[in-house]
Amino acid sequence: MKFMDKQTANASDLGFVVIGRNEGDRLKAGLRAIQTLCPDSPVVYVDSGSTDDSVAFATSLDMAVVELDLSIPFTAARARNAGFDALIAKTPGLAYVQFMDGDCEVQPGWIEAALDTLATHHDIGIVSGRRVEKFPEASTFNTLIDIEWDTPIGERLAVLGDMCVKVAAVEAIEGFSEQIIAAEDDDFCLRARRAGYKTYRIDATMSYHDANIMHLSQWYRRAKRAGHGYANINRIHGNGPEKYFRRELISVTAWGGCVPIAFLAGLVIQPWLSVFILALYAFSIIRSTRRRLGDGDSFKIAATYSVLIFTGKIAEFLGVIQYWKNHLLSRKHQLIEYK
Repeated sequence: MKFMDKQTANASDLGFVVIGRNEGDRLKAGLRAIQTLCPDSPVVYVDSGSTDDSVAFATSLDMAVVELDLSIPFTAARARNAGFDALIAKTPGLAYVQFMDGDCEVQPGWIEAALDTLATHHDIGIVSGRRVEKFPEASTFNTLIDIEWDTPIGERLAVLGDMCVKVAAVEAIEGFSEQIIAAEDDDFCLRARRAGYKTYRIDATMSYHDANIMHLSQWYRRAKRAGHGYANINRIHGNGPEKYFRRELISVTAWGGCVPIAFLAGLVIQPWLSVFILALYAFSIIRSTRRRLGDGDSFKIAATYSVLIFTGKIAEFLGVIQYWKNHLLSRKHQLIEYK
């Protein structure tokens, strides 16, 4: 980190961009949290075709609302760009922007911690903190996602979408890439890095998040979306010095593609091969479970996490296939929703 001398910032230097689609009570809680914690900060809510009362509620709080054109496919990247443009047009001169997803609630102390980091380190352009599941006990899936949010502290190649960013960094890279339907935040951080802005995950609670995943089908759709993101971002950045998502793609291709195909082939050609593959899966799941137990998880969480991670690689592989099929056929990528 490189320090700047006697630089300070406060909430009046920052604006919020909140994006959402049919988030209902989750959005209401998020907007109320912003209004309570940062009453002097301008807020723009961007709605992607909600059929609930999201727009009416944001309007009732005197927040600026941008309703995206329904004729153009929705992406989080497009929504964030539209919100950022509206925010800067409404309040020129802002130095920082906090991007928030509509299912997140900003937490006390986060804005102060984020602005302190950005104001005192001229080489840092993006900061993120600990995202915490609001209802981890509501489902095993929510618990597992909360584990996923517990990322290492320090400089990172990329962070989550609800990030605090210097306006100069957003403008330097011309915002988010609107054609990316998943992992657009990874692409954003990598391009900012090449423009000279580092990304940091700091030791502070940033937001409460409500994943609201109650069914296995939702978990696997989320995994498919992740696989799509791996393929897309790797195609763009995979040859860079970071070799971004290369390791993840190798794992997905092996465990989600090659091994299951070999299992099915073995059922027809050589049944013992299928038995061997099942044993390989079992061994890997047991090894992963032991590792999670060593990290302090209960047996139920450790075992469930391991089973879902390995079986989820099949869904991730299908996401990879979907990405490349659309890319090679020059088709538009369709949003993969899991809520």
